[in-house]
Amino acid sequence: MRNTILKGNIIDVLNRETFFGELEVEDGFLKRITRLEKAPKEGAYFICPGFIDSHVHVESSMLVPSEFAKLAVVHGTTGSINDPHEIANVCGMQGVLYMIENGNTVPFKFHFGAPSCVPATAFETAGAMLDAKQVETLMARPDINYLSEMMNFPGVLHGDEEVLLKIAAAKKHGKPVDGHAPGLRGEIAKKYIAAGISTDHECFTEEEALDKLQQGMKILIREGSAAKNFDALIPLMHEHWEEMMFCSDDKHPDSLVEGHINHLCKRAVAAGIDVYKVLQAACINPVLHYQMRHGLLRQGDAADFVVLKDLKDFEVLQTFIDGELVAQNGESYLMPAPASVINQFDCKLKMPEDFSFAPTENEIVPVIEALDGQLITNKILFSAALLQRGTASSISDDVLKIVVVNRYHHAPIAKAFIKNFGLKQGAIASSVAHDSHNIVAVGVDDESICRAVNLVIEASGGVSAVSADASHVLALPVAGLMSTADGYEVAEQYTAIDHFTKETLGASLASPFMTLSFMALLVIPHLKLSDKGLFDGDRFSFV
Repeated sequence: MRNTILKGNIIDVLNRETFFGELEVEDGFLKRITRLEKAPKEGAYFICPGFIDSHVHVESSMLVPSEFAKLAVVHGTTGSINDPHEIANVCGMQGVLYMIENGNTVPFKFHFGAPSCVPATAFETAGAMLDAKQVETLMARPDINYLSEMMNFPGVLHGDEEVLLKIAAAKKHGKPVDGHAPGLRGEIAKKYIAAGISTDHECFTEEEALDKLQQGMKILIREGSAAKNFDALIPLMHEHWEEMMFCSDDKHPDSLVEGHINHLCKRAVAAGIDVYKVLQAACINPVLHYQMRHGLLRQGDAADFVVLKDLKDFEVLQTFIDGELVAQNGESYLMPAPASVINQFDCKLKMPEDFSFAPTENEIVPVIEALDGQLITNKILFSAALLQRGTASSISDDVLKIVVVNRYHHAPIAKAFIKNFGLKQGAIASSVAHDSHNIVAVGVDDESICRAVNLVIEASGGVSAVSADASHVLALPVAGLMSTADGYEVAEQYTAIDHFTKETLGASLASPFMTLSFMALLVIPHLKLSDKGLFDGDRFSFV
Protein backbone atom coordinates (compact mmCIF):
# COMPACT_ATOMS: atom_id res chain seq x y z
CA MET A 1 0.00 0.00 0.00
CA ARG A 2 1.95 3.03 -1.28
CA ASN A 3 -0.49 5.85 -0.42
CA THR A 4 -2.72 5.75 2.63
CA ILE A 5 -4.82 8.21 4.61
CA LEU A 6 -5.86 7.40 8.19
CA LYS A 7 -7.81 9.39 10.73
CA GLY A 8 -7.70 8.86 14.46
CA ASN A 9 -6.44 10.03 17.84
CA ILE A 10 -2.78 10.65 17.03
CA ILE A 11 -0.43 10.24 19.99
CA ASP A 12 2.56 12.59 20.02
CA VAL A 13 4.54 10.77 22.68
CA LEU A 14 7.51 13.13 22.89
CA ASN A 15 5.29 16.19 23.36
CA ARG A 16 2.87 14.27 25.61
CA GLU A 17 -0.13 15.23 23.50
CA THR A 18 -3.00 13.38 21.82
CA PHE A 19 -5.08 15.07 19.11
CA PHE A 20 -7.58 14.01 16.48
CA GLY A 21 -5.97 14.19 13.09
CA GLU A 22 -5.14 12.66 9.74
CA LEU A 23 -2.03 10.83 8.59
CA GLU A 24 -1.07 10.85 4.93
CA VAL A 25 1.37 8.13 3.99
CA GLU A 26 3.24 8.22 0.70
CA ASP A 27 5.97 5.84 -0.49
CA GLY A 28 6.54 4.49 2.99
CA PHE A 29 6.87 7.85 4.77
CA LEU A 30 4.56 10.15 6.70
CA LYS A 31 4.08 12.89 4.13
CA ARG A 32 1.70 14.94 6.24
CA ILE A 33 0.14 14.99 9.72
CA THR A 34 -2.90 17.26 9.88
CA ARG A 35 -4.84 18.31 12.96
CA LEU A 36 -8.59 18.15 12.45
CA GLU A 37 -10.93 20.34 14.44
CA LYS A 38 -13.92 18.05 14.37
CA ALA A 39 -13.39 14.78 16.21
CA PRO A 40 -16.04 12.07 16.27
CA LYS A 41 -17.94 11.78 19.52
CA GLU A 42 -16.90 8.15 19.88
CA GLY A 43 -15.23 5.30 18.02
CA ALA A 44 -11.96 7.02 17.10
CA TYR A 45 -9.01 4.69 17.47
CA PHE A 46 -5.54 5.63 18.70
CA ILE A 47 -2.46 5.81 16.49
CA CYS A 48 1.01 5.58 18.04
CA PRO A 49 4.54 4.63 16.97
CA GLY A 50 5.19 0.89 16.65
CA PHE A 51 6.37 -1.08 19.68
CA ILE A 52 10.04 -2.09 20.02
CA ASP A 53 11.47 -5.10 21.84
CA SER A 54 14.67 -3.48 23.11
CA HIS A 55 16.57 -6.72 23.70
CA VAL A 56 15.69 -10.13 22.34
CA HIS A 57 17.40 -13.32 21.26
CA VAL A 58 15.18 -14.28 18.34
CA GLU A 59 16.61 -17.79 18.50
CA SER A 60 14.83 -18.40 21.81
CA SER A 61 11.49 -18.15 20.02
CA MET A 62 12.59 -21.30 18.16
CA LEU A 63 11.72 -19.38 14.99
CA VAL A 64 13.92 -17.91 12.28
CA PRO A 65 13.72 -14.08 12.20
CA SER A 66 11.17 -13.92 9.38
CA GLU A 67 8.77 -16.20 11.26
CA PHE A 68 9.37 -14.30 14.51
CA ALA A 69 8.36 -11.14 12.69
CA LYS A 70 5.21 -12.78 11.32
CA LEU A 71 3.98 -13.41 14.87
CA ALA A 72 5.26 -10.18 16.42
CA VAL A 73 3.59 -7.73 14.02
CA VAL A 74 0.16 -8.98 15.09
CA HIS A 75 0.88 -7.42 18.50
CA GLY A 76 2.06 -4.10 17.10
CA THR A 77 5.78 -4.82 17.28
CA THR A 78 7.46 -3.15 14.33
CA GLY A 79 11.11 -3.46 15.30
CA SER A 80 13.50 -5.16 17.69
CA ILE A 81 17.04 -4.98 19.02
CA ASN A 82 18.42 -8.43 18.35
CA ASP A 83 21.42 -10.16 19.88
CA PRO A 84 22.38 -13.14 17.64
CA HIS A 85 24.59 -14.42 20.44
CA GLU A 86 22.93 -17.86 20.52
CA ILE A 87 23.47 -18.83 16.90
CA ALA A 88 26.93 -17.23 16.97
CA ASN A 89 27.96 -19.62 19.74
CA VAL A 90 27.01 -22.48 17.44
CA CYS A 91 27.93 -21.23 13.96
CA GLY A 92 30.09 -18.15 14.49
CA MET A 93 30.13 -15.36 11.90
CA GLN A 94 28.08 -17.50 9.52
CA GLY A 95 25.31 -17.59 12.10
CA VAL A 96 25.21 -13.81 12.53
CA LEU A 97 25.00 -13.28 8.78
CA TYR A 98 22.28 -15.93 8.52
CA MET A 99 20.10 -13.96 10.95
CA ILE A 100 20.63 -10.68 9.09
CA GLU A 101 19.90 -12.22 5.69
CA ASN A 102 16.79 -14.05 6.85
CA GLY A 103 15.51 -10.95 8.66
CA ASN A 104 15.91 -8.92 5.49
CA THR A 105 13.35 -11.11 3.69
CA VAL A 106 10.45 -9.43 5.53
CA PRO A 107 9.49 -5.78 6.15
CA PHE A 108 10.34 -5.71 9.86
CA LYS A 109 12.87 -3.39 11.51
CA PHE A 110 15.40 -5.93 12.82
CA HIS A 111 18.48 -4.25 14.28
CA PHE A 112 21.22 -6.77 14.98
CA GLY A 113 24.22 -6.45 17.25
CA ALA A 114 27.70 -7.99 17.14
CA PRO A 115 27.94 -10.71 19.82
CA SER A 116 30.58 -9.75 22.37
CA CYS A 117 31.04 -13.06 24.18
CA VAL A 118 31.50 -16.04 21.86
CA PRO A 119 32.18 -18.31 23.63
CA ALA A 120 30.56 -16.85 26.73
CA THR A 121 33.19 -18.36 29.04
CA ALA A 122 36.22 -20.61 28.90
CA PHE A 123 34.41 -23.12 31.11
CA GLU A 124 32.19 -24.66 28.41
CA THR A 125 32.46 -26.02 24.88
CA ALA A 126 30.97 -23.82 22.17
CA GLY A 127 30.86 -24.32 18.42
CA ALA A 128 32.65 -21.12 17.45
CA MET A 129 34.67 -18.12 18.53
CA LEU A 130 34.37 -14.44 17.62
CA ASP A 131 37.55 -12.60 18.56
CA ALA A 132 38.09 -8.84 18.69
CA LYS A 133 39.19 -8.74 15.04
CA GLN A 134 35.96 -10.40 13.88
CA VAL A 135 33.90 -8.13 16.14
CA GLU A 136 35.67 -5.14 14.56
CA THR A 137 34.69 -6.48 11.12
CA LEU A 138 31.08 -6.76 12.22
CA MET A 139 30.99 -3.34 13.88
CA ALA A 140 32.09 -1.74 10.59
CA ARG A 141 28.97 -3.07 8.85
CA PRO A 142 26.02 -0.66 8.52
CA ASP A 143 23.61 -3.50 9.36
CA ILE A 144 25.26 -4.07 12.75
CA ASN A 145 23.91 -1.49 15.17
CA TYR A 146 25.55 -2.12 18.53
CA LEU A 147 27.84 -4.38 20.56
CA SER A 148 25.66 -7.04 22.16
CA GLU A 149 25.50 -7.66 25.89
CA MET A 150 28.94 -7.69 27.47
CA MET A 151 28.44 -10.67 29.77
CA ASN A 152 32.11 -10.91 30.64
CA PHE A 153 31.89 -8.27 33.34
CA PRO A 154 34.95 -9.72 35.15
CA GLY A 155 36.86 -9.08 31.92
CA VAL A 156 35.66 -5.48 31.87
CA LEU A 157 36.50 -4.92 35.52
CA HIS A 158 39.97 -6.46 35.24
CA GLY A 159 40.88 -4.83 31.94
CA ASP A 160 41.00 -7.93 29.76
CA GLU A 161 42.64 -6.80 26.50
CA GLU A 162 40.32 -8.75 24.19
CA VAL A 163 37.22 -7.44 25.97
CA LEU A 164 38.44 -3.83 25.85
CA LEU A 165 39.25 -4.12 22.14
CA LYS A 166 35.67 -5.18 21.43
CA ILE A 167 34.29 -2.23 23.38
CA ALA A 168 36.74 0.07 21.60
CA ALA A 169 35.47 -1.20 18.22
CA ALA A 170 31.94 -0.17 19.13
CA LYS A 171 33.09 3.27 20.28
CA LYS A 172 35.12 3.72 17.11
CA HIS A 173 32.00 3.27 14.99
CA GLY A 174 29.78 5.33 17.29
CA LYS A 175 27.59 2.41 18.31
CA PRO A 176 26.30 1.65 21.84
CA VAL A 177 27.45 -1.22 24.05
CA ASP A 178 24.86 -3.37 25.81
CA GLY A 179 25.48 -4.64 29.31
CA HIS A 180 24.82 -7.77 31.33
CA ALA A 181 25.71 -7.38 34.97
CA PRO A 182 23.37 -9.22 37.35
CA GLY A 183 23.86 -8.12 40.93
CA LEU A 184 26.58 -5.52 40.30
CA ARG A 185 26.20 -2.55 42.65
CA GLY A 186 28.10 0.45 43.90
CA GLU A 187 31.68 1.09 42.88
CA ILE A 188 31.94 -2.15 40.93
CA ALA A 189 28.92 -1.22 38.84
CA LYS A 190 30.32 2.29 38.40
CA LYS A 191 33.58 0.90 37.01
CA TYR A 192 31.67 -1.39 34.63
CA ILE A 193 29.51 1.49 33.36
CA ALA A 194 32.53 3.78 33.01
CA ALA A 195 34.03 1.36 30.49
CA GLY A 196 31.26 2.42 28.11
CA ILE A 197 28.45 0.00 28.96
CA SER A 198 25.12 1.75 28.40
CA THR A 199 22.31 -0.68 29.33
CA ASP A 200 21.42 -3.57 31.60
CA HIS A 201 18.50 -5.99 31.35
CA GLU A 202 19.53 -8.27 34.22
CA CYS A 203 18.35 -6.28 37.26
CA PHE A 204 16.07 -8.34 39.45
CA THR A 205 15.56 -5.87 42.31
CA GLU A 206 14.40 -2.26 42.33
CA GLU A 207 17.40 -1.27 44.45
CA GLU A 208 19.91 -2.67 41.95
CA ALA A 209 18.18 -1.00 39.00
CA LEU A 210 17.98 2.36 40.79
CA ASP A 211 21.68 2.18 41.65
CA LYS A 212 22.54 1.71 37.98
CA LEU A 213 20.08 4.37 36.78
CA GLN A 214 21.66 6.90 39.11
CA GLN A 215 25.04 6.11 37.56
CA GLY A 216 23.81 6.85 34.05
CA MET A 217 22.86 3.42 32.82
CA LYS A 218 19.63 2.71 30.95
CA ILE A 219 17.53 -0.09 32.45
CA LEU A 220 15.47 -2.56 30.45
CA ILE A 221 12.44 -4.12 32.11
CA ARG A 222 12.52 -7.77 31.06
CA GLU A 223 9.49 -10.02 30.91
CA GLY A 224 10.26 -13.20 28.99
CA SER A 225 9.08 -16.77 29.15
CA ALA A 226 11.37 -17.59 32.09
CA ALA A 227 12.92 -14.40 33.48
CA LYS A 228 10.27 -11.99 34.72
CA ASN A 229 11.33 -8.70 36.33
CA PHE A 230 8.37 -6.46 35.45
CA ASP A 231 6.76 -6.42 38.90
CA ALA A 232 10.06 -5.66 40.64
CA LEU A 233 11.12 -2.82 38.35
CA ILE A 234 7.96 -1.12 37.04
CA PRO A 235 7.66 1.33 40.00
CA LEU A 236 10.87 2.99 38.79
CA MET A 237 9.14 4.15 35.61
CA HIS A 238 7.25 6.87 37.49
CA GLU A 239 10.50 8.85 37.80
CA HIS A 240 12.89 7.29 35.28
CA TRP A 241 10.77 6.68 32.19
CA GLU A 242 13.24 8.53 29.94
CA GLU A 243 15.97 5.99 30.79
CA MET A 244 13.94 2.77 30.65
CA MET A 245 12.72 0.35 27.98
CA PHE A 246 10.79 -2.93 27.68
CA CYS A 247 12.25 -6.20 26.45
CA SER A 248 11.50 -9.91 26.37
CA ASP A 249 15.10 -11.22 26.15
CA ASP A 250 13.94 -14.82 25.59
CA LYS A 251 10.39 -15.64 24.51
CA HIS A 252 9.08 -19.04 23.48
CA PRO A 253 6.73 -19.33 20.48
CA ASP A 254 3.56 -20.05 22.46
CA SER A 255 4.15 -16.93 24.55
CA LEU A 256 4.80 -14.84 21.43
CA VAL A 257 1.46 -15.94 19.97
CA GLU A 258 -0.29 -14.57 23.07
CA GLY A 259 1.29 -11.14 23.13
CA HIS A 260 4.45 -9.06 23.13
CA ILE A 261 5.39 -5.52 24.19
CA ASN A 262 1.72 -4.49 23.95
CA HIS A 263 1.01 -6.68 26.99
CA LEU A 264 3.69 -4.88 29.00
CA CYS A 265 2.10 -1.55 28.08
CA LYS A 266 -1.25 -2.84 29.32
CA ARG A 267 0.27 -4.00 32.61
CA ALA A 268 2.22 -0.77 33.10
CA VAL A 269 -0.87 1.42 32.64
CA ALA A 270 -2.81 -0.88 34.99
CA ALA A 271 0.00 -0.38 37.53
CA GLY A 272 -0.63 3.36 37.46
CA ILE A 273 2.16 4.50 35.14
CA ASP A 274 1.29 7.53 32.98
CA VAL A 275 0.48 6.35 29.45
CA TYR A 276 2.93 8.77 27.80
CA LYS A 277 5.73 7.44 30.00
CA VAL A 278 4.77 3.88 29.07
CA LEU A 279 4.74 4.64 25.35
CA GLN A 280 8.06 6.46 25.56
CA ALA A 281 9.65 3.32 27.03
CA ALA A 282 7.89 1.04 24.54
CA CYS A 283 8.19 3.06 21.33
CA ILE A 284 10.65 5.95 21.61
CA ASN A 285 13.61 5.24 23.87
CA PRO A 286 14.94 2.20 21.94
CA VAL A 287 14.78 4.12 18.65
CA LEU A 288 16.77 7.02 20.09
CA HIS A 289 19.30 4.95 22.03
CA TYR A 290 20.11 2.52 19.22
CA GLN A 291 19.71 5.06 16.39
CA MET A 292 17.17 2.77 14.79
CA ARG A 293 15.92 3.20 11.25
CA HIS A 294 12.41 3.50 12.60
CA GLY A 295 9.71 6.15 12.56
CA LEU A 296 8.45 8.01 15.63
CA LEU A 297 5.18 9.25 14.12
CA ARG A 298 6.59 12.59 12.99
CA GLN A 299 6.15 14.21 9.61
CA GLY A 300 8.87 12.90 7.28
CA ASP A 301 9.48 9.76 9.37
CA ALA A 302 9.20 6.23 8.10
CA ALA A 303 5.54 5.20 8.47
CA ASP A 304 6.02 2.68 11.29
CA PHE A 305 2.95 2.83 13.52
CA VAL A 306 0.08 0.91 15.05
CA VAL A 307 -3.62 1.50 15.41
CA LEU A 308 -4.96 0.67 18.89
CA LYS A 309 -8.52 0.18 20.03
CA ASP A 310 -7.80 1.99 23.30
CA LEU A 311 -5.00 2.88 25.71
CA LYS A 312 -6.11 0.48 28.41
CA ASP A 313 -5.98 -3.00 26.89
CA PHE A 314 -3.68 -2.02 24.00
CA GLU A 315 -5.55 -4.26 21.58
CA VAL A 316 -3.79 -3.87 18.22
CA LEU A 317 -6.09 -3.39 15.24
CA GLN A 318 -3.53 -2.61 12.54
CA THR A 319 0.25 -2.58 12.20
CA PHE A 320 2.08 -0.58 9.52
CA ILE A 321 5.78 -0.81 8.63
CA ASP A 322 7.12 1.62 6.00
CA GLY A 323 3.50 2.39 5.20
CA GLU A 324 2.66 -1.24 4.45
CA LEU A 325 -0.20 -2.88 6.34
CA VAL A 326 1.51 -5.98 7.78
CA ALA A 327 -1.15 -7.13 10.27
CA GLN A 328 -4.81 -6.51 10.96
CA ASN A 329 -7.26 -7.77 13.57
CA GLY A 330 -5.03 -10.59 14.75
CA GLU A 331 -3.96 -11.75 11.28
CA SER A 332 -0.41 -11.40 10.00
CA TYR A 333 0.07 -10.48 6.36
CA LEU A 334 3.77 -11.40 6.31
CA MET A 335 4.47 -14.42 4.13
CA PRO A 336 8.09 -15.50 4.70
CA ALA A 337 9.89 -17.57 2.08
CA PRO A 338 11.18 -21.05 3.08
CA ALA A 339 14.26 -20.71 5.30
CA SER A 340 17.59 -22.40 4.66
CA VAL A 341 19.34 -24.56 7.27
CA ILE A 342 22.75 -24.16 8.91
CA ASN A 343 23.94 -26.24 11.83
CA GLN A 344 26.89 -27.69 13.68
CA PHE A 345 26.04 -31.00 15.32
CA ASP A 346 28.39 -33.96 15.77
CA CYS A 347 27.03 -36.14 18.53
CA LYS A 348 26.52 -39.91 18.54
CA LEU A 349 23.61 -41.71 20.18
CA LYS A 350 24.06 -42.53 23.87
CA MET A 351 23.43 -45.56 26.08
CA PRO A 352 21.70 -45.43 29.50
CA GLU A 353 24.92 -46.42 31.25
CA ASP A 354 26.57 -43.28 29.87
CA PHE A 355 24.47 -41.30 32.33
CA SER A 356 25.17 -43.45 35.39
CA PHE A 357 26.33 -41.51 38.39
CA ALA A 358 25.67 -42.24 42.05
CA PRO A 359 27.57 -40.53 44.88
CA THR A 360 28.70 -42.55 47.86
CA GLU A 361 26.08 -42.79 50.58
CA ASN A 362 27.86 -40.58 53.09
CA GLU A 363 28.38 -37.74 50.61
CA ILE A 364 26.74 -34.32 50.89
CA VAL A 365 26.22 -33.19 47.32
CA PRO A 366 25.71 -29.64 45.97
CA VAL A 367 22.34 -29.26 44.24
CA ILE A 368 21.17 -26.59 41.79
CA GLU A 369 17.92 -25.05 43.01
CA ALA A 370 15.97 -23.70 40.02
CA LEU A 371 13.80 -20.66 40.74
CA ASP A 372 10.58 -20.17 38.79
CA GLY A 373 10.65 -16.92 36.82
CA GLN A 374 14.36 -16.28 37.42
CA LEU A 375 17.65 -17.07 35.67
CA ILE A 376 19.58 -17.12 38.91
CA THR A 377 19.70 -20.34 40.92
CA ASN A 378 20.49 -21.21 44.50
CA LYS A 379 23.09 -23.67 45.73
CA ILE A 380 21.79 -26.11 48.31
CA LEU A 381 23.29 -29.22 49.92
CA PHE A 382 21.63 -32.62 49.91
CA SER A 383 22.46 -35.93 51.53
CA ALA A 384 23.36 -38.60 48.99
CA ALA A 385 21.86 -41.16 51.37
CA LEU A 386 18.42 -39.91 50.30
CA LEU A 387 19.07 -40.56 46.62
CA GLN A 388 17.60 -43.74 45.21
CA ARG A 389 20.22 -46.30 44.34
CA GLY A 390 20.44 -46.94 40.62
CA THR A 391 18.58 -43.79 39.58
CA ALA A 392 20.51 -41.20 41.60
CA SER A 393 17.41 -39.13 42.16
CA SER A 394 14.84 -38.51 44.87
CA ILE A 395 11.40 -37.91 43.40
CA SER A 396 9.87 -37.36 46.83
CA ASP A 397 12.37 -34.57 47.56
CA ASP A 398 12.19 -33.29 43.95
CA VAL A 399 15.95 -33.72 43.54
CA LEU A 400 16.63 -35.12 40.08
CA LYS A 401 19.60 -35.78 37.87
CA ILE A 402 20.66 -33.10 35.38
CA VAL A 403 23.18 -33.75 32.60
CA VAL A 404 24.89 -31.75 29.87
CA VAL A 405 26.05 -33.60 26.74
CA ASN A 406 28.66 -32.04 24.42
CA ARG A 407 26.97 -31.66 21.00
CA TYR A 408 30.12 -30.69 19.08
CA HIS A 409 32.33 -33.74 19.66
CA HIS A 410 32.54 -36.85 21.81
CA ALA A 411 33.34 -36.04 25.44
CA PRO A 412 32.45 -37.23 28.95
CA ILE A 413 28.93 -36.31 30.06
CA ALA A 414 28.63 -33.77 32.88
CA LYS A 415 26.24 -34.86 35.66
CA ALA A 416 24.80 -33.15 38.71
CA PHE A 417 21.55 -32.72 40.65
CA ILE A 418 18.75 -30.18 40.45
CA LYS A 419 15.68 -29.29 42.53
CA ASN A 420 12.27 -27.80 41.65
CA PHE A 421 11.53 -29.31 38.23
CA GLY A 422 8.84 -31.49 39.79
CA LEU A 423 9.06 -34.41 37.36
CA LYS A 424 7.40 -37.56 38.68
CA GLN A 425 8.41 -39.70 35.70
CA GLY A 426 10.37 -39.51 32.47
CA ALA A 427 12.76 -36.80 31.30
CA ILE A 428 13.05 -33.67 29.17
CA ALA A 429 15.99 -32.57 27.02
CA SER A 430 16.95 -29.62 24.86
CA SER A 431 19.73 -28.41 22.58
CA VAL A 432 18.66 -24.86 23.44
CA ALA A 433 21.04 -24.47 26.38
CA HIS A 434 22.50 -21.02 26.89
CA ASP A 435 25.10 -20.06 25.99
CA SER A 436 26.96 -22.83 24.18
CA HIS A 437 23.89 -24.90 23.35
CA ASN A 438 25.07 -28.33 24.27
CA ILE A 439 22.30 -30.80 25.15
CA VAL A 440 20.87 -30.36 28.64
CA ALA A 441 18.45 -32.85 30.19
CA VAL A 442 16.66 -33.48 33.49
CA GLY A 443 15.01 -36.78 34.41
CA VAL A 444 14.06 -39.28 37.06
CA ASP A 445 16.20 -42.16 35.74
CA ASP A 446 19.02 -42.84 33.30
CA GLU A 447 16.85 -44.75 30.82
CA SER A 448 14.47 -41.83 30.42
CA ILE A 449 17.28 -39.28 30.22
CA CYS A 450 18.98 -41.36 27.52
CA ARG A 451 15.79 -41.60 25.45
CA ALA A 452 15.16 -37.85 25.68
CA VAL A 453 18.75 -36.99 24.74
CA ASN A 454 18.76 -39.40 21.80
CA LEU A 455 15.58 -37.84 20.40
CA VAL A 456 17.40 -34.51 20.30
CA ILE A 457 20.48 -36.09 18.71
CA GLU A 458 18.43 -37.83 16.02
CA ALA A 459 16.78 -34.52 15.13
CA SER A 460 20.16 -32.70 15.02
CA GLY A 461 18.72 -30.40 17.65
CA GLY A 462 15.39 -29.81 19.33
CA VAL A 463 13.42 -30.19 22.54
CA SER A 464 12.05 -33.52 23.72
CA ALA A 465 10.02 -35.11 26.50
CA VAL A 466 9.50 -38.79 27.31
CA SER A 467 7.41 -40.87 29.69
CA ALA A 468 7.39 -44.64 30.12
CA ASP A 469 5.13 -45.12 27.10
CA ALA A 470 5.25 -41.89 25.07
CA SER A 471 7.76 -39.54 23.51
CA HIS A 472 7.61 -36.10 21.89
CA VAL A 473 10.19 -34.06 20.01
CA LEU A 474 10.14 -30.65 18.34
CA ALA A 475 12.94 -30.62 15.78
CA LEU A 476 15.07 -27.45 15.56
CA PRO A 477 17.36 -28.02 12.56
CA VAL A 478 18.67 -24.44 12.28
CA ALA A 479 21.70 -24.51 14.59
CA GLY A 480 19.75 -26.80 16.92
CA LEU A 481 17.90 -23.64 17.98
CA MET A 482 15.25 -22.80 15.41
CA SER A 483 12.65 -24.47 13.22
CA THR A 484 12.10 -23.70 9.55
CA ALA A 485 8.36 -24.35 9.89
CA ASP A 486 5.50 -21.85 10.07
CA GLY A 487 5.64 -19.90 13.32
CA TYR A 488 2.10 -20.74 14.36
CA GLU A 489 2.70 -24.45 13.71
CA VAL A 490 5.85 -24.35 15.84
CA ALA A 491 3.93 -22.62 18.62
CA GLU A 492 1.26 -25.33 18.46
CA GLN A 493 3.87 -28.10 18.63
CA TYR A 494 5.65 -26.40 21.50
CA THR A 495 2.37 -25.95 23.39
CA ALA A 496 1.70 -29.68 23.03
CA ILE A 497 5.11 -30.75 24.35
CA ASP A 498 4.92 -28.19 27.17
CA HIS A 499 1.48 -29.51 28.14
CA PHE A 500 2.77 -33.12 28.10
CA THR A 501 5.70 -32.13 30.31
CA LYS A 502 3.41 -30.56 32.90
CA GLU A 503 0.34 -32.78 32.79
CA THR A 504 1.96 -36.19 32.22
CA LEU A 505 5.47 -35.82 33.63
CA GLY A 506 4.48 -33.50 36.47
CA ALA A 507 6.73 -30.51 35.75
CA SER A 508 5.87 -27.73 38.20
CA LEU A 509 7.67 -24.77 36.59
CA ALA A 510 5.74 -22.20 34.54
CA SER A 511 8.14 -22.66 31.61
CA PRO A 512 10.13 -25.87 32.17
CA PHE A 513 12.00 -25.85 28.83
CA MET A 514 12.98 -22.20 29.11
CA THR A 515 14.19 -22.74 32.68
CA LEU A 516 16.05 -25.88 31.57
CA SER A 517 17.84 -23.89 28.86
CA PHE A 518 19.31 -21.54 31.47
CA MET A 519 20.68 -24.23 33.77
CA ALA A 520 23.84 -24.23 31.65
CA LEU A 521 24.15 -20.41 31.66
CA LEU A 522 27.35 -19.94 33.64
CA VAL A 523 27.37 -16.13 33.63
CA ILE A 524 24.27 -16.02 35.87
CA PRO A 525 24.91 -17.14 39.48
CA HIS A 526 24.86 -19.11 41.61
CA LEU A 527 25.24 -22.76 40.56
CA LYS A 528 25.05 -24.05 36.97
CA LEU A 529 26.21 -27.05 34.92
CA SER A 530 28.28 -26.87 31.73
CA ASP A 531 29.45 -29.77 29.61
CA LYS A 532 32.70 -29.59 31.59
CA GLY A 533 31.21 -29.76 35.08
CA LEU A 534 29.37 -28.06 37.93
CA PHE A 535 30.15 -24.34 38.03
CA ASP A 536 30.05 -21.75 40.83
CA GLY A 537 28.93 -18.47 39.23
CA ASP A 538 30.02 -16.40 42.24
CA ARG A 539 33.59 -17.66 42.35
CA PHE A 540 33.63 -18.13 38.55
CA SER A 541 35.20 -21.56 38.91
CA PHE A 542 34.22 -25.22 38.94
CA VAL A 543 32.91 -26.68 42.17
